[in-house]
Amino acid sequence: MPQTAEDRRDRAEEPSRREIVSFTRRGGRLTERLQGAWDDLAERFVVDIPRGRTSTSVAEGFTLDPATLFGREAPLVLEIGSGRGESLVHAARENPDTDFLGLEVYVPGVAQTLLSMRHHGVENIRLIIVDAVPALSRMLPAECLDELRIWFPDPWHKTRHHKRRLVSDEFVPVARRALKPGGVWRMATDWQDYADQMLDVVNRAEGFTTSGDWAERFPDRPVTRFEAKGLAVGRTIRDVKAIKMSA
Repeated sequence: MPQTAEDRRDRAEEPSRREIVSFTRRGGRLTERLQGAWDDLAERFVVDIPRGRTSTSVAEGFTLDPATLFGREAPLVLEIGSGRGESLVHAARENPDTDFLGLEVYVPGVAQTLLSMRHHGVENIRLIIVDAVPALSRMLPAECLDELRIWFPDPWHKTRHHKRRLVSDEFVPVARRALKPGGVWRMATDWQDYADQMLDVVNRAEGFTTSGDWAERFPDRPVTRFEAKGLAVGRTIRDVKAIKMSA
């Protein structure tokens, strides 16, 4: 699903005041191996949702039913920016009685996840190529998530780009809507100033409770290639955790 001419035309036709997205849309050609995994598995594991004006949007009025999607009632964990699927597939392997939903806009990463799923025999994952904000604010039913995970989101490290960071005060009501009471919002980053922002956001977030400080490293998160690169250049990995309070 690389970016199409229609996507570019739709963007040009949109009004100048449009929603800021927290990602850079990337397509890219698939290798023969990844294309094979896509051809074999995408129809089953990549969710084809109705779109709005662009290829990562959600049509107005569409709601996803997780129980129907997975064919069972089970705890539901969502990972935003699942990338190559390293954390997602690991979590699904370790927790077969839990359902995992991965949101990712990088098509080769989705294909790599499918390849890894096939290699490890994992089936309790569904993937959607979609922007996280409309997905959580209206595509998913309210209070359907047991956990929301955001591992190493784009730091948008230049000051003028900080407004594009996903974890912000504006994202709090989106996360709160999607999580069940008692649900856990987990984050990790290797950019200290973004970690500081994450901690500030959750500490003042209405409807959430925190320890007020950094969380311990989440033991079920493997050290991915991305995290290893951060460690290799001396960055400190910070975990942040918040729990949605009961009404």
